[in-house]
Amino acid sequence: MPSLDTLSAPGPRLLLVSNRLPVAVKRSGPNDYTFTQGSGGLVSGLAGLSKSTEFQWYGWPGLEIPETETGHLSNRLRDEYGVVPVYLSDSLGDLYYNGFANSILWPLIHYHPGEVTFSEEAWEAYQEANRKFAKVIARDVQDGDLIWIHDYHLMLLPAMLREEIDSELNVKIGFFMHTPFPSSEIYRILPVRNEILLGVLHSDLVGFHTNSYARHFLSSCSIVLGLPTTIRNVVFQGRVVTIGAFPIGIQPERFTETLAETPVQERIASLEQDFKGKSVMVGVDRLDYMKGVPQKLRAFEFFLSEYPEYVGKVILIQVAIPTRGEVEEYQNLRALVNEQIGRINGRFGTIEYTPIHFIHKSVAFPELLALYAVSDACIVASTRDGMNLVSFEYIACQQKRHGSMILSEFAGSAQSLDGSLIVNPWNIFEMARAMHQAVTMGEEERLQRFEQMNAYVQNNTSAFWGKSFVKELKRVGEEPERTKRFGQDLPPIRIDWRSYDGPSCCM
Repeated sequence: MPSLDTLSAPGPRLLLVSNRLPVAVKRSGPNDYTFTQGSGGLVSGLAGLSKSTEFQWYGWPGLEIPETETGHLSNRLRDEYGVVPVYLSDSLGDLYYNGFANSILWPLIHYHPGEVTFSEEAWEAYQEANRKFAKVIARDVQDGDLIWIHDYHLMLLPAMLREEIDSELNVKIGFFMHTPFPSSEIYRILPVRNEILLGVLHSDLVGFHTNSYARHFLSSCSIVLGLPTTIRNVVFQGRVVTIGAFPIGIQPERFTETLAETPVQERIASLEQDFKGKSVMVGVDRLDYMKGVPQKLRAFEFFLSEYPEYVGKVILIQVAIPTRGEVEEYQNLRALVNEQIGRINGRFGTIEYTPIHFIHKSVAFPELLALYAVSDACIVASTRDGMNLVSFEYIACQQKRHGSMILSEFAGSAQSLDGSLIVNPWNIFEMARAMHQAVTMGEEERLQRFEQMNAYVQNNTSAFWGKSFVKELKRVGEEPERTKRFGQDLPPIRIDWRSYDGPSCCM
């Protein structure tokens, strides 16, 4: 990814900001570091955009760097990858990331308010980390730049950038949230609910994966802050903030190209031989409480109990990618899942038949695609999920088998994949019936449903998502009616984070 300093293409520059850099940084010795290309949903999602749009990426390296080594490391990252690090100490990074973003915001926005224990120290760290991001980015900002901020780790950053950037510069800020945004009744629980909303509202464009999330955000702006809203706008401090839905996708050609490779085809043939005569269902999830793995296992147990003729004929391969293993709630989740799998395999298994194959580690990309390709159904049972790209990945790998997609109604992708079998993951009877429907479905119906889903996956790619958001970010604020009504010469924005108490302060 080249630096913006080398760009010659016309049009505004794009500065992209996320919690982590797209490059994994590891210390290998004094003032010596090794880099590897990062992974994850955002990196994958923006891979398509990078083919057509050049941008500079800002983010945290994920480890503390001695001050004497930051200059050398920054130069290497900028020259070799076109990225700019934001340095945080280990203690600040832990409080900001684990203490506030993942222990307070994450459970709340996924409808688990009982998991939230508010910490003033963590909140202060979240503010400090967002401020450090703002200062680093502001040093590089030029007139006409577009800044695209990603996700719940940086919800104060739009407002802080407005404070740090020269008010004479014309800069547009976009914010995209990759998680759900909860209903206002849940969001209101957050002690710093005003401050978070105010931080985001200094964007020109705020994007979500679905219209439901956008509607919840608008509702919170109206109910919590008392601001006037329409179905896609919020009026804030004399400005119109545009709110929109931009469903993310994948790069389907990456999957089809990898599937065509000889080693992958050989692995598919091997797996098909291993599972000959059996129907295979697959699940791929991070081992997180909002992914619904226990609900999926309970439904599979009920399926085998309710339809005993399929004992010995249907298996579930569950890939559970480890995450946050040091946190007690996640340790308890792992123990519960282990207990469930042991009970089900003990109850229904034989020497020749193991109902559940459990893989508790990350799986290499070619192996994952082979698993997708040999499966007759994929199960996503998330209790809340921003989008869930596993469902898209599975469809991209089903060009021959036309497998069924069992999809939670609480995953964002459920609003896009019309041919899937939509289920409520809390209703294990409904999920079990969907499993039965998947393994008994005729080829004609499988093909019809697959074609519906595949058309969406092929057309709504990650590149399309990125281009759509950037195009809208360029457009917002340029409509004649906005210029006429609200003007362009706005006073500098200053926020007292603790004094705001209603719309009278900002309207």
